[in-house]
Amino acid sequence: MSPALQGLITIAVGVGGCLSYFYFSNLFLDKVLFPARGPNAGRNINRANMIRPWLFLAPALIALGLYLAYPVVETMRLSLTERIPGGGYRWVGLDNYRQMFREAKFWEAMRNNMLWLIVVPAASTAFGLLVAQLTDRIRWGSFAKSLIFMPMAISFVGAAVIFKLVYDTRPIEQQQIGILNALWLQFDGGAGSWALLKAIPSLILAGFAALSGFVGWLVLRPVIAGRFHSFGTPARIVATAASAALVVLSLRGIVELVGADFNYGAPQTWLTVPFWNSLFLMVVLIWIQTGFAMVILSAALRGIPEETIEAAIVDGAGPFQIFFQIKVPQIMGTIVVVWTTITLVVLKVFDIVFAMTNGQWETQVLANYMFDKLFRANNWGVGSASAMIIMLLVTPILVWNVYNARKEMR
Repeated sequence: MSPALQGLITIAVGVGGCLSYFYFSNLFLDKVLFPARGPNAGRNINRANMIRPWLFLAPALIALGLYLAYPVVETMRLSLTERIPGGGYRWVGLDNYRQMFREAKFWEAMRNNMLWLIVVPAASTAFGLLVAQLTDRIRWGSFAKSLIFMPMAISFVGAAVIFKLVYDTRPIEQQQIGILNALWLQFDGGAGSWALLKAIPSLILAGFAALSGFVGWLVLRPVIAGRFHSFGTPARIVATAASAALVVLSLRGIVELVGADFNYGAPQTWLTVPFWNSLFLMVVLIWIQTGFAMVILSAALRGIPEETIEAAIVDGAGPFQIFFQIKVPQIMGTIVVVWTTITLVVLKVFDIVFAMTNGQWETQVLANYMFDKLFRANNWGVGSASAMIIMLLVTPILVWNVYNARKEMR
């Protein structure tokens, strides 16, 4: 049987099965279980209407329980046990967690994940907001948005392969196919090299530090002024701490750039340089997620009432004041949602690291560490323990998103 025919049969069976389930379940509910006839017709109709939503939700709830709840419980069980060579498992309690906490690779993964959490959501959200604001002011903005959103259609592995070619390194006597090395070899240490490799990046980092500090101040200002919700205070403090960390990282990058002694004239193996190789990996995810942030934030900017902007212009506000003091505060809820959504993606990042460095050269992250323990070291206990750590890190952000969603619905 051809794959195309198999696909058509699968679609027919799947769609037909869903339609049949809803039709016959309603028929059984209304005709057999609670028939709308006799002296209890009214009570039966009410009962049927109470049960009907759960009847429709039952397949989804069963699937979620089977593919989400059960794996969580089983992973927790595995993290507290140890595989016996002859088969079976032995209860070891928290020994797997103790072993994991003693490994340097785990703390390397934790450190890198924290670095990813600081840089990627902030950069993706900032670039997405910037692009959303700028593209709404030009005639060909829709075309520009399409180009920027296009990376969202590429898988993480596909994007990693593309950027691996960008970072590719070949011997000096061969022609470089990696764009980054081809550009790098054009520098010889003169004034142009100083301007492009030190002055301009330092100015960009300084601007990013100033922007991060200003955003942190906007987030923290309601707390200082006493205009805040008790539940939102921790989130604002965390966001301010993240902004402060971005400022520190940016200033540290400026100091390192100014004092750096570049190896001109020789191709660089970019993915083997500690710390910077992690940033090169982050660029891939920022490239993908900027399009997502742009689309959501562009819709939020379009939803701002024109009256508030016109009133600010009449009062003499400049473009920067309108953007930072009128627009940004009104869409702060959307910015937080975009930030936290990208944060969830970052906590689970695996494909990019696996395809580009496989966790070597100090680029290990938690998901790749978990994969190594489960499928390379065949250590199911420690691998499951690291999976539980990832789940614990993701849970507060999920709770925060659900809380905000329910608050907006009310």
